Amino acid sequence: MRMMMKVKIPHEKFNAAVKDGTIGAKMHTILGDMKPEAAYFTEMCGHRGGIFIVDVASPSAVPALAEPWFLTFNADVQFHVVMSPEDLGKSGLDTIGKKWA
Repeated sequence: MRMMMKVKIPHEKFNAAVKDGTIGAKMHTILGDMKPEAAYFTEMCGHRGGIFIVDVASPSAVPALAEPWFLTFNADVQFHVVMSPEDLGKSGLDTIGKKWA
Protein backbone atom coordinates (compact mmCIF):
# COMPACT_ATOMS: atom_id res chain seq x y z
CA MET A 1 0.00 0.00 0.00
CA ARG A 2 1.36 3.41 -0.94
CA MET A 3 1.75 5.68 2.07
CA MET A 4 2.99 9.17 2.75
CA MET A 5 5.39 9.14 5.67
CA LYS A 6 5.90 12.48 7.43
CA VAL A 7 8.94 12.87 9.67
CA LYS A 8 9.46 15.85 12.00
CA ILE A 9 13.01 15.92 13.37
CA PRO A 10 13.90 17.67 16.64
CA HIS A 11 16.87 20.04 16.51
CA GLU A 12 19.19 18.63 19.18
CA LYS A 13 20.14 15.21 17.77
CA PHE A 14 20.14 16.38 14.16
CA ASN A 15 22.33 19.39 15.02
CA ALA A 16 24.75 17.11 16.89
CA ALA A 17 25.04 14.83 13.83
CA VAL A 18 25.65 17.84 11.58
CA LYS A 19 28.34 19.16 13.94
CA ASP A 20 30.14 15.82 14.31
CA GLY A 21 30.01 15.09 10.58
CA THR A 22 27.86 11.94 10.78
CA ILE A 23 24.63 13.34 9.32
CA GLY A 24 25.38 12.34 5.72
CA ALA A 25 26.08 8.72 6.58
CA LYS A 26 23.05 8.49 8.88
CA MET A 27 20.67 9.94 6.30
CA HIS A 28 22.18 7.79 3.53
CA THR A 29 21.67 4.62 5.59
CA ILE A 30 18.09 5.44 6.61
CA LEU A 31 17.02 6.43 3.09
CA GLY A 32 18.85 3.46 1.56
CA ASP A 33 16.93 1.07 3.78
CA MET A 34 13.59 2.88 3.23
CA LYS A 35 13.87 2.97 -0.56
CA PRO A 36 11.24 5.71 -0.87
CA GLU A 37 9.43 6.22 -4.17
CA ALA A 38 9.88 9.95 -3.54
CA ALA A 39 11.65 11.98 -0.85
CA TYR A 40 11.26 15.67 -0.04
CA PHE A 41 12.82 17.64 2.78
CA THR A 42 11.04 20.64 4.25
CA GLU A 43 10.29 22.64 7.37
CA MET A 44 7.61 21.25 9.72
CA CYS A 45 6.38 23.52 12.51
CA GLY A 46 9.82 25.12 12.87
CA HIS A 47 11.68 21.79 12.72
CA ARG A 48 13.48 19.94 9.96
CA GLY A 49 11.20 17.51 8.23
CA GLY A 50 10.78 15.03 5.45
CA ILE A 51 7.91 13.73 3.38
CA PHE A 52 8.42 10.32 1.83
CA ILE A 53 6.27 8.15 -0.39
CA VAL A 54 6.82 4.52 0.60
CA ASP A 55 5.32 1.15 -0.24
CA VAL A 56 4.07 -0.64 2.86
CA ALA A 57 3.44 -4.25 1.90
CA SER A 58 2.01 -5.15 5.32
CA PRO A 59 1.57 -3.46 8.72
CA SER A 60 4.61 -5.38 9.95
CA ALA A 61 6.77 -3.22 7.63
CA VAL A 62 5.95 -0.01 9.55
CA PRO A 63 8.52 -0.45 12.38
CA ALA A 64 11.38 -0.92 9.90
CA LEU A 65 10.42 2.41 8.31
CA ALA A 66 9.77 4.39 11.50
CA GLU A 67 12.29 3.07 14.05
CA PRO A 68 15.43 4.44 12.35
CA TRP A 69 13.94 7.94 12.65
CA PHE A 70 12.83 7.38 16.26
CA LEU A 71 16.12 5.85 17.39
CA THR A 72 18.49 8.11 15.44
CA PHE A 73 16.80 11.49 15.89
CA ASN A 74 13.89 11.11 18.36
CA ALA A 75 11.71 12.14 15.41
CA ASP A 76 7.93 12.17 15.20
CA VAL A 77 6.65 9.93 12.39
CA GLN A 78 3.19 9.78 10.82
CA PHE A 79 1.80 7.52 8.10
CA HIS A 80 -1.05 8.42 5.74
CA VAL A 81 -2.54 6.23 3.02
CA VAL A 82 -2.27 7.98 -0.36
CA MET A 83 -3.66 7.21 -3.81
CA SER A 84 -2.65 8.07 -7.33
CA PRO A 85 -5.34 9.34 -9.70
CA GLU A 86 -5.48 5.80 -11.12
CA ASP A 87 -6.04 4.34 -7.64
CA LEU A 88 -8.83 6.83 -7.00
CA GLY A 89 -10.42 5.87 -10.33
CA LYS A 90 -10.55 2.23 -9.20
CA SER A 91 -12.14 3.10 -5.85
CA GLY A 92 -15.77 2.78 -6.97
CA LEU A 93 -16.78 6.25 -5.82
CA ASP A 94 -19.66 6.34 -8.32
CA THR A 95 -21.16 3.15 -6.89
CA ILE A 96 -20.54 4.25 -3.30
CA GLY A 97 -22.14 7.62 -4.03
CA LYS A 98 -25.27 6.01 -5.47
CA LYS A 99 -25.59 3.66 -2.50
CA TRP A 100 -25.19 6.38 0.14
CA ALA A 101 -26.85 9.36 -1.56
